[in-house]
Amino acid sequence: MDDKGSVGKISVSSDSVSTLNSEDFVLVSRLGDETPSSTNNGSDDEKTGLKVISEEGVSFKIVGNGSEQQLQRELEDVLMDPSVADTGLRSEAGMDSLSGGDHGPLPTTASPVPPGSDPLSAPPPKLEMVLPVQTAQESELNERSYRADESSSEGSPGSPIPDEDSVVFSQLTYLGCASVNAPRSEVEALRMMSILRGQCQLPLDVTLSVPGVSEGTVRLLDPNFSTEIANYPIYKILFCVRGHDGTPESDCFAFTESHFNAEIFRIHVFRCQIHEAVSRILYSFATAFRRSAKKAVLSSQQPAPLTPDSDLFTFTVSLEIREDDGKGTFSAVAKDKDKQSFKLRAGMDKKVVIYVQQTSNKELAIERCFGLLLSPGKNVKNSDMHLLDLESMGKSSDGKSYIITGSWNPNTPQFQPVNEETPKDKFMYMTTAVDLVITEVEEPVRFLLETRVRVCSPNDRLFWPFSKRNYTETFYLKLRQMERKERKSPASDTLYEVVSLESETEREKRKTTASPGIVPTGTTVPSPPEDDEEEDNDEPLLSGSGDVSKECAEKILETWGDLLSKWHMNLSVRPRQLPALVRSGIPEALRGEVWQLLAGCHNNDHQVEEYRTLITKESPQDSAITRDINRTFPAHDYFKDTGGDGQDSLYKICKAYSVYDEEIGYCQGQSFLAAVLLLHMPEEQAFSVLVKIMFDYGLRDLFKQNFEDLHCKFFQLERLMQEYLPDLYNHFLNVGLEAHMYASQWFLTLFTAKFPLYMVFHIIDLLLCEGISVIFNVALALLKTSKDDLIQTDFEGALKFFRVPVPKRYRSEENAKKLMELACSMKISQKKLKKFEKEYHTLREQQEQQEAPIERYERENRRLQEANMRLEQENDDLAHELVSSKIALRKDLDNAEEKADALNKELLLTKQKLVDSEDEKRRLEEESAQLKEMCRRELDKSESEIKKNGSIIGEYKQICSQLSERLEKQQTANKGELEKIRFKVEGCEKCSSLFNKEGRVRRAVTTTSAGGTEETDEEKESLKNQLREMELELAQTKLQLVEAECKIQDLEHHLGLALNEVQAAKKTWFNRTLSSIKTVTGTQGKETA
Repeated sequence: MDDKGSVGKISVSSDSVSTLNSEDFVLVSRLGDETPSSTNNGSDDEKTGLKVISEEGVSFKIVGNGSEQQLQRELEDVLMDPSVADTGLRSEAGMDSLSGGDHGPLPTTASPVPPGSDPLSAPPPKLEMVLPVQTAQESELNERSYRADESSSEGSPGSPIPDEDSVVFSQLTYLGCASVNAPRSEVEALRMMSILRGQCQLPLDVTLSVPGVSEGTVRLLDPNFSTEIANYPIYKILFCVRGHDGTPESDCFAFTESHFNAEIFRIHVFRCQIHEAVSRILYSFATAFRRSAKKAVLSSQQPAPLTPDSDLFTFTVSLEIREDDGKGTFSAVAKDKDKQSFKLRAGMDKKVVIYVQQTSNKELAIERCFGLLLSPGKNVKNSDMHLLDLESMGKSSDGKSYIITGSWNPNTPQFQPVNEETPKDKFMYMTTAVDLVITEVEEPVRFLLETRVRVCSPNDRLFWPFSKRNYTETFYLKLRQMERKERKSPASDTLYEVVSLESETEREKRKTTASPGIVPTGTTVPSPPEDDEEEDNDEPLLSGSGDVSKECAEKILETWGDLLSKWHMNLSVRPRQLPALVRSGIPEALRGEVWQLLAGCHNNDHQVEEYRTLITKESPQDSAITRDINRTFPAHDYFKDTGGDGQDSLYKICKAYSVYDEEIGYCQGQSFLAAVLLLHMPEEQAFSVLVKIMFDYGLRDLFKQNFEDLHCKFFQLERLMQEYLPDLYNHFLNVGLEAHMYASQWFLTLFTAKFPLYMVFHIIDLLLCEGISVIFNVALALLKTSKDDLIQTDFEGALKFFRVPVPKRYRSEENAKKLMELACSMKISQKKLKKFEKEYHTLREQQEQQEAPIERYERENRRLQEANMRLEQENDDLAHELVSSKIALRKDLDNAEEKADALNKELLLTKQKLVDSEDEKRRLEEESAQLKEMCRRELDKSESEIKKNGSIIGEYKQICSQLSERLEKQQTANKGELEKIRFKVEGCEKCSSLFNKEGRVRRAVTTTSAGGTEETDEEKESLKNQLREMELELAQTKLQLVEAECKIQDLEHHLGLALNEVQAAKKTWFNRTLSSIKTVTGTQGKETA
């Protein structure tokens, strides 16, 4: 089935690998490096050790300290595989399950991750120890088990491992599986790895067997008994990824597989007991896909047994190369038609697009693309192929083709040969391969395309990448239906195995080299359909049919390049060799430029401006234009969409011309000519060329005076037929067929209405170069080539022949070339045409004279009335235009007068503003003087205040010092008085008994003497009074001290405020203004002095 999840941008990572059906792979940097490297699989100088089990069960130990290439060479010697895998893969993560659903999926379901996300950053770790592998006893056990019963062991869990070329890794732990929706999302794979590692409660010890070929199977083995637990075919494994370094998952890896016909995707997560084993396991997965391509090639070279036609499947594979055009898009490169080689530009980023379409037999479902590979050269080895970065894969919009797109950076060393300019007239080969997984086929299928390429300089002016032709090859895939017992799994979707794969080129070579007696017969192969077969129906050819290739031989382009270079130096003179080149046909890529030069529209800026004005006006023939637009070139993609860009531009050109040419207006047939011009140039230039053709080349004369000039052309054509093709002329006379019956569209539309575009473009080439008379050359050539068929027809048959078979005959480019060569070879002189024109006018005069006078006068009267009406209409139009012009002039004059009045008012206001500004200036000068005086006064005042404050501060300091001295003296005096009192108290016997040593009063001692008591009380009272007085005086002294300190603080505060005010006054704008005034005054004074 179609894997829709595979369509989209594929992320790139060096820590993950996608399966590829190739013998080689290129490691791609995860950080966006587009340069594939064939030597970057892991670390370049990693210390490696590996033990491998061969088919004979003998274990080999490989220990190295070199590069990855040395390890691969060692592996080749052990595994007997001569192919070298220069590995590098891209990351698309996907998840799948373990063997038929023994383990149920976790409830967690992952969601798709946008393509291009790349969370991995750490390179694979270096290996520094020998990896654990299977022992020799286990290998012998596997060999004996496989010999027992191959049929019963295949695909059944619990059976012994079959004997196959594989690498076995032990000491692994199986952590479980889970279902996912995004099988190629690396971010989701890492997230599921983290979840399963954290939630696993019963890990299972297993041994992992990774096959060495894509036809093999990855097997999970019981490490104790070497029995198979589960198996997964390589072609169903989508992706393999490892955990980040520095995270708990750094010792884990996982792979995904498609389960149950690719409708379910599961992830299996493992943990390695030895951390370094992870990178080697990823390497083994990558190398598992390098032999199938070789097997397919070898089988295709051997004669395959004949199979029924039902087993033959035909595929058409097309290659398209696109290059960066410098505008942010990629355009298809040109392809040399003669040499069938692509023309590339050196150093330009490219894309390779492969289209695969099945053309016969039962439809096979392409599941996915393993990889897109490219290599310079022919018959290259698989190991020399290099992987491209896949951008998208999936079915086309119509579902018929499978499209694979890959990006190609030509600056990488592997692609250097196809990035260097090739010598002139030489080419080289390039090989492209695409590996596809087909659901019903057992092994992947590789389609190989070998093409020629030429590399040109990126600055080469003669390189026009306009060709969109692909290189197409037909492949014949022979399949054999497999019996159920032959399938690897009974439930597998595989129905066929590949018998042979052969391209059409290989088949032709084999037929030419094989002996006639041994050419196989009886096998019918469908051949590619023939191109440009004439249809036998009566439907006319749609206008705009035919594909015009823009490819051209390089010599012709060089010739035209030289001619254009000379022509641009003097555009007024045409180069001499121009007519000869035009007769051979102008290269499609140059037609737009050459047509404008031939018509004289190289300097048409005024016409472009006029066109932009005309499309804004209304056209009286708008309905007729709209009706004809939908019938113009319905077979061309640019004009077939109603309301599309093509029809919109065509409508605007026809509308603009109908307004531009009021006499003729729009006539049927003009839209075809305008459409031809639009295919080669923008609409402004196309309008200019259309005007030139209508006026300067005389095409509009055919529509004037009741098509009088057109009838003259018909007469000239019949006279030329009478001279060059008398038999056909007499036949037309006999059947009554006149020129106007079949040649009207030829002259009015210049053959653009019915004939293929290749022929139409060539006719316009000749018309612009030689004039409108080339219509006679082409008409005679058409009649001459069809003379034998026309002579055998009657009147109706001739008309039908002109309508249907004649245009279809020239769908072939070769037939159209022959016709134009014949037309150019016919010599029709202008003298002869003038002679025929005189004959026509003479006949017309004779007819008029033979008419009855009344009829002639009536006809002349009608003609004069028509002319009179036309002149009256023109007069009315001119009068209307005159009145409109006068009204417009009056309106412009009024506007000018209003504007003059407004300017006068503005001038007066400006003068008043000037006077006010002068007054303001004087006022500001006075204010400046006042400010100067004020600043001087303020400065003097500030200086005086500073002096005053300084004296106050000095006084305050002096007072404070005096108070401090007084306080100290008072305290000293108090201490002396206290000492005196203490001495007196101590000297008095009575007082000493009342006071202790510290001066405190002791408790009174009661005595029996009353007189003594009274004396003691009096002394106590007196002493208390003295003590209170001393305490009061001490409190007053302290109060005075506190008041003095407060005054000092207040004075200091005022002093600080004064200093701040003085400092602020110095910084005021008055001071700055004063300083500037002083500076200016001083400078002026110096100058005056």
